[in-house]
Formats: sequence, C-alpha cells, structure tokens
Amino acid sequence: MHWLKITSLSIVSFGFCILLILGLLIFTGKNTQPTDKPDAILILGARVLGTSKETALPSRVLQARLDVAIPYIKQHPETPVIVSGGQGADEPATEAAVMKQYLLNKGVPEKQILLENRATRTKENIVNSQKLLSFKRLVIVTSDFHMYRSQLLAKRAGISNVSGITAASSFPKDIKNFGRELFSLGYALLFDW
Repeated sequence: MHWLKITSLSIVSFGFCILLILGLLIFTGKNTQPTDKPDAILILGARVLGTSKETALPSRVLQARLDVAIPYIKQHPETPVIVSGGQGADEPATEAAVMKQYLLNKGVPEKQILLENRATRTKENIVNSQKLLSFKRLVIVTSDFHMYRSQLLAKRAGISNVSGITAASSFPKDIKNFGRELFSLGYALLFDW
C-alpha cells in the first residue's frame, strides 16, 4: 500500500510539473512584438455568436483580436490581411466572414482582406493561409494565451520569421481558455508536426 501512495504522489507531482512548464511557455508568448515589414498579417479566428449569418458577431475574444489588429493594419495598408477561421457546429457563419465584415465596418479596405474559411484548428489556420499567399515574414494576431502555440506551429510549417500582436486576456473570464490552451499546447508539442 505504501508503494501505491508514493507512485500516486509521483504521478500527480509529474503532472503538476508538466502543467507548470506548459503554463510558463504560454506566458512567454505574451511578450512578442510585430515586425515592421510584414509580408502578411494573419488574424486567427475564435468563436462567433448569433443565430444567423445576418446576426453573426465576433465573440469577446475574437473582437479583442480584431481590435488590437486594426491600428497595425492601418499602419501597413499595403500588407495583405488574412482572416482565418471556419464554421463550428454551433456558429451561424464562418469566423473568417464575420472577421472580414468587422474589419470592413472599421474602415479596412476590402482589397486588403483575404478569407481562409475552412480551418477549424490553429495548425489548419496557418497551413491553409500559406496556400492563399506566399509569405516569409508573418505577423500573427491572436490572444495572449494562444500566441506561443501559434508561433510554434507557424515555425513548424516553415515560416522562418514569425512575430505577433497579442490581445490581452481578461481573467477570470478567460481561465477556461487558458486551461484548454494548456492541453492544446501539450498536444501540439507532441503531435502537431
């Protein structure tokens, strides 16, 4: 019985250490700064709210990503902006379509916006966006808790110069997102090659 307690404690301690390391990696993603000369700006999707395509709106997390991107987009009017995100089963429209409409409403020219509307995972956001446009210097726009994994996957996809703009989390509202990101990062480190 004594060995069972020691084994259980060891497993729990190991799991806690892994979660702590993953949390620290996520935290390092918050400190990224965008390059001055990007080839493309990639805004990663998040949940869309509403009951129909006509009433679809970005969630709080998605709107924060869009709002933090707009000043940078306006500073780089010649740089293509890829809005990437498909449609989840509980979403009334694709994340990309909702993002495009939001940017248009904020004065971003339509000719500057490219849609990638099939991705349902971060890796797909990046790989599908590469099929739309060739780029070497990419600025990713996403939430601070999501940046480390996004940059990791972009580098694994062969993009050598990846920087980012992070939308700040709102704790405790985003604690669920942070918790999910711990497991998503663990999965990405092991399986998303």
